[in-house]
Amino acid sequence: MSRLRAPGASGALAAAALAGLACLAGPRALRAESPPPARVERDLPTFPGAGPRQRVDVHAPASTAGGPVVVFVHGGGWRRGDRSRVGEKPAGFTARGVVLVSAGYRLHPEVSVHEQAADVARAVRWARENAERYGASPERIFLMGHSAGAHLAAWVALDPRFLAAEGLRPGALRGVVLLDGAGYDVPRQVQDGEHGALRRLYTTVFGDDPVRQRDASPLAHVGGGGMPPPFLLFHVAARRDAATQAEALAGRLREAGGEATVVPVADRSHRTLNTRLGTPGDGPTERILAFLGVPPPAP
Repeated sequence: MSRLRAPGASGALAAAALAGLACLAGPRALRAESPPPARVERDLPTFPGAGPRQRVDVHAPASTAGGPVVVFVHGGGWRRGDRSRVGEKPAGFTARGVVLVSAGYRLHPEVSVHEQAADVARAVRWARENAERYGASPERIFLMGHSAGAHLAAWVALDPRFLAAEGLRPGALRGVVLLDGAGYDVPRQVQDGEHGALRRLYTTVFGDDPVRQRDASPLAHVGGGGMPPPFLLFHVAARRDAATQAEALAGRLREAGGEATVVPVADRSHRTLNTRLGTPGDGPTERILAFLGVPPPAP
């Protein structure tokens, strides 16, 4: 495991020097080097008759040649959140040739957590069917989620029922990125949760039945759909339950022959790990882009 650290003093001095040269070059040079504005399309239904939350917002580069697509699943404890809350991700990802599809899903208690996962699977199918429309590759679909969205992303990627319902095989996903989730093994989280409010959240969403809790656990489905896609799992270094859950899921994935990398991040909170994605110089962002197969920026 490796920790992501802020750039050293020499890196900061180099960045300052480059900034000074950019200022001397004048506005014309700055405009010439800036990426073209992203193409944004909002409120696109993932299937005929989709409800207001069963839709996606698309942020696409002005041009890309077979680049990757990231389907992002927001957090919010399965009961809150919205696909519009993507922070700096659109700017940071589209500038590097990545199409960002922010997926909505219905919320608990309106629907069950199983129906939420089904909504995410519909967004994956939609992204695959429409990737070429935005210049991206349907063979380079990645699923990424934060918090409760990390649970849903992992579950859809590992439980073959969800993708199969959309006519997709597990190989439809090139990889999965998880951001500080703690629900990969639901019964364990209910049992070992750090405080009562967290345990109540899990029993409210997943119920009291250990069998149902296990069925909704991504870890329980590793290997059930064949070889799992590669996983990149981030967790806040100081958060014990997230670390335990990430390591447990990664270990099970490796036992099944898959690839899984766990990255503890020391200088982030549960919120800022997500909100700082896409900002210049952000270590987790660069790690994710490398995972997507995006080359580093030119010096």
